[in-house]
Amino acid sequence: MTTDARRITPLRYAAAWAVHAYTASGTIAGFLALQASFARQPRTAFLWMLIAVVIDATDGTLARAVEVKRVLPWFDGAKLDDIVDYFTFVIVPVAFLVQLELVPATAPLFFAALPLLASGYGFCQAAAKTSDHFFTGFPSYWNILAFYLYVGGLPTWANGLLIVVLSVCVFIPIRYIYPTRTIPFRRMTNVLGVVWIGVLLVLLAQLPTPSGWFVLFSLYYPVYYTVLSFYLHAQATRQERTVPA
Repeated sequence: MTTDARRITPLRYAAAWAVHAYTASGTIAGFLALQASFARQPRTAFLWMLIAVVIDATDGTLARAVEVKRVLPWFDGAKLDDIVDYFTFVIVPVAFLVQLELVPATAPLFFAALPLLASGYGFCQAAAKTSDHFFTGFPSYWNILAFYLYVGGLPTWANGLLIVVLSVCVFIPIRYIYPTRTIPFRRMTNVLGVVWIGVLLVLLAQLPTPSGWFVLFSLYYPVYYTVLSFYLHAQATRQERTVPA
């Protein structure tokens, strides 16, 4: 046993496994969201999807705090996180879109297959997450899209068009910010994100008839996220072009 290993106390082992269990609990939230989707209970489905988002946003901080990679080096927490994320961010919201009939009725399987296949590719890229903490390509926020397609009341053909566009965006290597880890503007991003979650909770309470103005106001965070991502991507691209070969 190494000196480093001897310093790992039983309490630290328990804390590390607790963090992994916390990450895995996202699958339970996802299952309950899936169950609510099939029961056509949108408020309940979105509440569980939001809980899954909160788990995903906080488990990394906890994992780094207890040093799970050092304590449990034989257990791949990153792989667990990807499995949970693919289920809760892709499979569950896609099922919601189909069950709530938010995609064109002529080809529901086609519009379900697009994000499922595109995100399967996205999650398996070697550079899906960059070393400086960006996502490569649209980061499969299908749960957020599902929410706005539901409250937006757009015609299903428009919903289908958005699904096609974002599925293609998975393959375009634009760098999108990782809200809790991307360093530039991180504090502002997290503060605005916490406020946004509060806004979403209000909108969930208003379902099935949320305030249209409040829905528009809630878009401030997706717009901020997208604009900041494009700005930082353009900035990084300019810097790469100016570096001598």
